[in-house]
Amino acid sequence: KAPRYEGEVMEVGPLARMIVGYIKNSPVIRPYMERFMKRSHMELIDFSTTIGRNAARAVEAQICCDYLFDTMSDLIENIKYYDETTWTKYVFEELPSEARGAGIFEVPRGVLGHFVRIEDAKIANYQAVVPTTWNASPKGAKEGRGAYEESLIGIKLADPSAPLEVLRAVHSFDPCLACAVHVIDATGKELAHYKVASECML
Repeated sequence: KAPRYEGEVMEVGPLARMIVGYIKNSPVIRPYMERFMKRSHMELIDFSTTIGRNAARAVEAQICCDYLFDTMSDLIENIKYYDETTWTKYVFEELPSEARGAGIFEVPRGVLGHFVRIEDAKIANYQAVVPTTWNASPKGAKEGRGAYEESLIGIKLADPSAPLEVLRAVHSFDPCLACAVHVIDATGKELAHYKVASECML
């Protein structure tokens, strides 16, 4: 899959949310970003880096801690009760035999989409487009590189036998996959191959 937004490559996740929030003058996000940039001496363009992506995740974590703390008690109170306020009863006979549905959410890693088509009261097609699918996507119809690929342009390896720079860049996206790094030379000959496990967290 190579998902695109109006045909253009998009990066999703904390960096995207913090940049958009800053540019759109979000009363929640912009003050946190400004404070972080002042203390770190970073400029907005500096967030388009491996360290910037990790910094954006830290800024967002602080926002979540400060703003969600007050709502947690309400959430806990809500899930204490197992009644019609926390779930919906479905009766199979009442479900439509033909339907389409979609759910699109912002989750920690980025945009998550679930799409379903029902025919003859059965699931005919189900698709999930997860944040890592957005960021790790390969070139699309317009040949635009995915976010992972774009983040690696210009990286220089201090030691091709230990491509830590590549791992750091890809891990800054918090990928929900096992990373495999192949180091090849200009002729396509593989010089090294590494597998690195990545913890998948919701």
